[in-house]
Parts: sequence; structure tokens; C-alpha cells
Amino acid sequence: MHGNYFVTGTDTEIGKTHGAVRLIAHLQRQGKTVLAMKPVASGCERLADGSWHNDDVARLCAATGQADLALMNPYRFEPAVSPHIAAREAGVDISLEHIAACYRKLAGQADCVLVEGAGGWLAPLSDTLYMEDLARALELPVILVVGMKLGCINHALLTARAVRASGCTFAGWVANRLSAAQPRYAENLATLTAALGMPPLLELPWEGGADAA
Repeated sequence: MHGNYFVTGTDTEIGKTHGAVRLIAHLQRQGKTVLAMKPVASGCERLADGSWHNDDVARLCAATGQADLALMNPYRFEPAVSPHIAAREAGVDISLEHIAACYRKLAGQADCVLVEGAGGWLAPLSDTLYMEDLARALELPVILVVGMKLGCINHALLTARAVRASGCTFAGWVANRLSAAQPRYAENLATLTAALGMPPLLELPWEGGADAA
């Protein structure tokens, strides 16, 4: 792996941030300086000092050592709802141009930048913009985090097909095991490897708690 990537997932709550953190560690072990970006985060908490806290943002920052959130997380919203609803309620228009400007500044400071989307590939940012539009605006190859569970083959193949149809490069995928007891895990992994045309970049084991998801 080298360069910058957009990280998406087969759904929400399938371990997209967990996968991104493991990818960051993988790149760091290769001697690369890595920064993360979470352009849009909903489900944020306003702290007593006026700052914002979001679990995904905090985990990414812990992995990279970032402290300044102005570039890393330009849009943050309190309700844990779809970004387009949260932005509408806050009276905010999410600007791809602003996100791209923040991304370019980060890209000039590191060997690699991992940009984590919110939700899945077609999660809306507005009535007319989706996560795929953000990945295209940033011109980034896409890594798909697959939550390994019943139904993941369909979700993964649909997402990979949509990524490729958008004109973005499908750079690889991460298998994140969501349960220790998933039936036919090895068979599902083999099917996805064959259907996606590549083995997973990382295979993440079940870790027994919410940290995996």
C-alpha cells in the first residue's frame, strides 16, 4: 500500500473506523507518516469547554497523533443521524470544495492520508450529494471495509460494483469479523476473494466487543 485512500464500508456500524485504524497502523509499520480525515461526523457530543467529541474522530486521532480537528473533521453534527439530515437541521451546506481544500493541506503534511466516509458508499451528504461524490471529488482510490456477517457477500459486491461504476479505483478490501460464531466464515472469505478479484488487504479477527464494530 502507498498513497492516499478513501475508506468506505458495506454499511454503518460494521467497523469502518476499526478497519481504518488498523490500516493506519499497517502503513506506519512500513515507515510512512499517516494522517486521517473524517470529513463529516454525526453523533458528536458538545463538551463543557465548548469542544466537540466523536468516538470515530477520537480513535483516528489517537492512531495518528493528530490534535487539530479543523482540517481533520471540518463538519461535525450532534444528532446521530444521516449527515444530510443533520446538516439540514443545522442549516449547513456541506461543501465538497471546502473538504477538498482541507484534504489537500493534510496531504501536503504526510506520506499517506486515509479519508473515512460516513455510513456506506451512497450515504447522502445533501439532497443531491453522496459519499461517492466526495470520493470522486478527492480523486481517491477506495478501500472497502466488509463487516463479515450474514449478507456481507451481497453488500460487498454491490458496493464494489458501485465504486467501479462511479469511475473510482477499487483499491482493495478489509475483512472485519463481527462475530466469533459466523457460520461458514472461511467459505464467505473465499467467495469474496474470488468475486472481488483479490484477497483482503487485512483480515481483522473478532475482538469480542464494540471496539471491533
